[in-house]
Amino acid sequence: MRRLAWSLLLAVAAACPAFAYPDRPVTLVVPFAPGGTIDVLARVLGPALSTELGQPVVIDTRPGAGGNVGAAYVAIQSRPDAHTILFTGAGLASSVSLSTLGFDPVKDLVPVLGMGAIPSLMVVSNASPHRSLADVLAAARARPGTVSYGSSGPNTGSHLAGVLLAAATGTELLHVPYRGSGAVYPDLMAQRIDILLDIMASSIGQVQQGSVRAIGITSRQRSNVLPEVPAIAESVPGFAFETWVGLFTRAGAPEDSLRRLEAAALRAMRDPVVQERLRLSAAQPIPSDRAGFTAYFREDVDRWAAMVQQGRLQKAE
Repeated sequence: MRRLAWSLLLAVAAACPAFAYPDRPVTLVVPFAPGGTIDVLARVLGPALSTELGQPVVIDTRPGAGGNVGAAYVAIQSRPDAHTILFTGAGLASSVSLSTLGFDPVKDLVPVLGMGAIPSLMVVSNASPHRSLADVLAAARARPGTVSYGSSGPNTGSHLAGVLLAAATGTELLHVPYRGSGAVYPDLMAQRIDILLDIMASSIGQVQQGSVRAIGITSRQRSNVLPEVPAIAESVPGFAFETWVGLFTRAGAPEDSLRRLEAAALRAMRDPVVQERLRLSAAQPIPSDRAGFTAYFREDVDRWAAMVQQGRLQKAE
């Protein structure tokens, strides 16, 4: 009888998971400085995700190295149990081709949710002589390597947009990295740099306040938010650059936990507050589920690997 009781007890224990995910607060790692696009989106997504998971979601800001400090923390130091989530952007895909990371984003991280892809605005000082993209390209061709573009740091969206623009137009642009997009604007307004390709969620406020002037947008078509701003693709056929944003966690997490996290994240993304923030950011839809976002991410990895091979993106950066 005792043996039967133990057998039944063991059977019940085997049928039940060790814990019901999540069994404690979840950490949302933001690898960029406060006030940027991903930080703002994280603080909107966090409460909705907390509601869906039934646990607090704590924002953990770990900026540095174009987002790679926070990414490395999740990929290497966090537990593989889906309780630590990385909320990052397109720079992660290009990081795969760099040699100094200490981790492999494809092998060490699991894509969970694609939130959207946000275009960038090409902005200049109100006093700039460049009234259009044609003016910028004419100056770049007349004086190769002298037309400068600022970025919020190496391997960030504003850097990658400039890399793609130079490649698509056959020009040589001078990259000037800063520590965060907020640091770029004073120099742009003072004409210490010529242009900035800043994600629309950050730059639209500067444009609407009249602090800078928008002369192009990196989406395939004009945006309904700023219909008077021409798409760069109107002058450079086929050009498009949008900074995707999404969630990752450390590889090795239990499949059941990943499924629960994916389902909760998909529901959180449909929250009206989150949707409104994405709309204001002019975000375009991308594959959002795990399978679709994984394929999307790996295609982007291949694109930036080609840029490295062409010498457009340097490993030293």
